[in-house]
Amino acid sequence: MNQIKTGAIISYIALFLNVVIGLLYTPWMINTIGKADYGLYTLAMSVISLFVFDFGLGSAITRFVSKFLAEERQDKVDSLLGLVFKLYLLGDLVILFSLTIIYFFLSQIYQGLTLEEMGNFKIVYIIASLFCVISFPFIPLNGIITSYEKFIQLKSCDLLHKLIVVVLMTGCLIFGGGLFSLVIVNSVAGIVIIFLKLAVLGRARLTAIKWRYWDKNVLKSVLSFSVWVTVIQLAQRCIFNIAPSILAAFATSSAITILGIAICLEGYTFSFANAINGMFLPKVSRMVASGNRDEILNLMTRIARIQIYIIGLICVGFICIGRDFIQLWLGNGYEEVYVCALLIILPSFLQLPQEIGNTTVIAEGKVKLQAYAFMLMAAINLVLSYPMTKYYGVVGLCGSIMIAYIVRTIMMDYIYYKTLHINIIIFFINSYLKILPSLLFITAICLLFNRYYIIQTGWIGFIIKTIAYTSCYLFSIWFLAMNKSEKELFSVPIKKILKIR
Repeated sequence: MNQIKTGAIISYIALFLNVVIGLLYTPWMINTIGKADYGLYTLAMSVISLFVFDFGLGSAITRFVSKFLAEERQDKVDSLLGLVFKLYLLGDLVILFSLTIIYFFLSQIYQGLTLEEMGNFKIVYIIASLFCVISFPFIPLNGIITSYEKFIQLKSCDLLHKLIVVVLMTGCLIFGGGLFSLVIVNSVAGIVIIFLKLAVLGRARLTAIKWRYWDKNVLKSVLSFSVWVTVIQLAQRCIFNIAPSILAAFATSSAITILGIAICLEGYTFSFANAINGMFLPKVSRMVASGNRDEILNLMTRIARIQIYIIGLICVGFICIGRDFIQLWLGNGYEEVYVCALLIILPSFLQLPQEIGNTTVIAEGKVKLQAYAFMLMAAINLVLSYPMTKYYGVVGLCGSIMIAYIVRTIMMDYIYYKTLHINIIIFFINSYLKILPSLLFITAICLLFNRYYIIQTGWIGFIIKTIAYTSCYLFSIWFLAMNKSEKELFSVPIKKILKIR
């Protein structure tokens, strides 16, 4: 449990630094390289991500290694990893071939780009593609470290990764690095972290990979699981990764920049709420093995309530003071960012607190059902995105994403209830229903405050609003929503710190 708690603390420290520093240098970065070039960067990353994924093998590693470790079969772990790494090398060749073919058709696909923009876009594409091909075989490292519950080491690497990116990015932009430095910095930082994770595994001597191992039955089990995870990953890429390409058919690179910023803000929300979910797969795997559904429901509810507090702080805050923030942060010309970000962030409030349910689906090996939900999500988004983008631009595109996400969440709730036998009704009563009234109360108070109380404009006025909102939120949550154990979760560490001091 110490690994989980400490890993969670490190995760949130990393996320906090990433958000704060990101919010500080993003406007400067956009102004330095230009709105159009930032749009090209967003477009290139989306295209690369659309084709580069781990074919579900990362989730398969975490699931099967956790299972074998629970059975105390280290020999099976070593054999499995030998098999999987060979599959990754094969997949790397497929990715290299796919990205090469796509390169020769970039001009035909993105005809809306100018000749100069296309030239820059191709260079960014090449750099990013090379890094993806180099790093792809090392994707299993996260799954292996997670399976052994070495969360401190894993999250420390993630923290260091963010620090390296920020430091190098700032230095490059100061010295006039421009667009290409964005891609190069991310590539260099990624390679450094790969070596660090290899060092973690080597120092701990967690596993000894059997490269010569080959077993058709094990291969069949892994592929039967990973193929559906691959479907899920493809469906996910039909949301955010394909969105810039859809938008590029109807709008300029500046509109893609607006979408990229909105997606970035949604990513911060997702990261904050999802920071600890990945740590629970080994624990949930043991619960599934014991067949105790009540224990799973209890864990799901406890984690969900904490996540609702976190997501609620972000969502309610963005509703109340998000427009002011966007104006101060980015300046004029970015008014649509507020609406776009709000449309894709709000579904997170319903989706993310239920991620333990998704973890249970993985632990039970029923990812096929999860894949159906994601396929429906992708289909809805693809059907709606074209007409909504054509008539309403980037706002319409974000609207189609919101609808698709909500439908997927509803379908997953049905799977939890009907197939996994998790009492989702009790879950909603003990989590959302008991917390939602306090969140609605806070929203109403803050909106009335914004409407009838005129305070100093600019950053000073915004800081006053932020302090007032945060104080109101924490006060209401503490007295109206939190139970005794949740209060102790926050108060005990504070008391210890004060006592130490």
